[in-house]
Amino acid sequence: MKESEQSSGGVAARVASRVRSLADDGDLVVGAVIVSTFFIGFGGGVIFPILPNLGAVLGISPVLVGIILSANRFSRLLANAPAGSLVDRIGTRTPFVVGMFVQGVATFGYVVAMVAPLPEAWFLLARLLWGVGSALVFATAYTIAADVSDGRSRGANMGLIRGGVLFGFPTGVVIGGVLSELTGTLTAFGVATVFAFFASAIAYWSVPETHVEAERNTSAKPWDVNTDLPALTVGLVNFSVLFVYIGALFATLVLFLGQNDLSVFGFDAQGSSGIFMGLTVVAAGVSMYVGGSVSDRRQSRIPTLLFFLGATSLGFVLLTFADSNLSLALACLFVGVGQGGTSGPLMALLGDLVPDDEMGRAVGTSNVFGDVGGGFGPIVTLPLIDVVGFEPIYLSCAALPLVAAVTLLVGVRRETGHFVPRVRP
Repeated sequence: MKESEQSSGGVAARVASRVRSLADDGDLVVGAVIVSTFFIGFGGGVIFPILPNLGAVLGISPVLVGIILSANRFSRLLANAPAGSLVDRIGTRTPFVVGMFVQGVATFGYVVAMVAPLPEAWFLLARLLWGVGSALVFATAYTIAADVSDGRSRGANMGLIRGGVLFGFPTGVVIGGVLSELTGTLTAFGVATVFAFFASAIAYWSVPETHVEAERNTSAKPWDVNTDLPALTVGLVNFSVLFVYIGALFATLVLFLGQNDLSVFGFDAQGSSGIFMGLTVVAAGVSMYVGGSVSDRRQSRIPTLLFFLGATSLGFVLLTFADSNLSLALACLFVGVGQGGTSGPLMALLGDLVPDDEMGRAVGTSNVFGDVGGGFGPIVTLPLIDVVGFEPIYLSCAALPLVAAVTLLVGVRRETGHFVPRVRP
């Protein structure tokens, strides 16, 4: 054997040894990802209580506001499959760090938009760039969790990873709404930028490689998409949940508060919507870990998923009849608990059913469906609310998680031969 080949083999062996050792340090790896995604999630949340109300300030139509809100999901829609293939090809660390930095630059774009001509163009560009960065982060974060987990911890770790993003998100939602009212929108976006670049630094210094074996998966191409039944089934459920949660609830809540003259602590609709969104997402963050952990202990994901899909549906039924702060808070709690409790077990189910070397692409497929749901939601719901009102929209959203539950059962039954399959070790 040539000396170069021996050297290459030694490097490969050391890399493989390092990857195996990460399984023993899984909690540390998951913790590093959680901290990073928490701080980057702030930048994603800060815009939500602000931008829907910028339509009046900037003089742009509700349709254009919906397009700006959804732009990150459409760019991520295009980037998800290449991001997943990239992870399976080169590993998780580099795409994760680069994705975090790109999101930091995008958050700074909000600051530029507030002082530059054509602010709507800058907002649109920033949201598009954010989508590319988040595609890299999401594909890598879930793959990292799958790499360092087994059947006894996969659900809990998936919930924790997703919860890291969402606990940062309500921080951004609440602080974005309150800061924009107390000190101005520019200050809120500036604070978000600082947090985003801080998250990038944490990722660079603390997140190791987890997805590289002795030989890299050179067969994975950027245009490869996982179209196997498990990825499609999980993707359709992801579509339904994110359509109603991000695409409907978050995009319309500030308008709902304004029409019903509801407010919290004396804030107007913009500040109050941030608080209600924050309540919703905190509930989601807690239930993500709970749902994932319960599905680990029960040795099946399906009962847990059905329970939380039902909770999401009930939340929108309650939202339809909400006419006070208390009833609105209760509805938001049910929606948040349902959405969050679905996320951890859903991604763990994907890890149970998909081979390890396909996980990056499978996550990319699931994210494509989720971004279609979250992206089209505001474009569909905002204009329709002007035509038919809130009640028909929210009742339709209550039906969608039930359709997702049927889709889940059919897909899992065809893949495994069981409606309630056991967790993969």
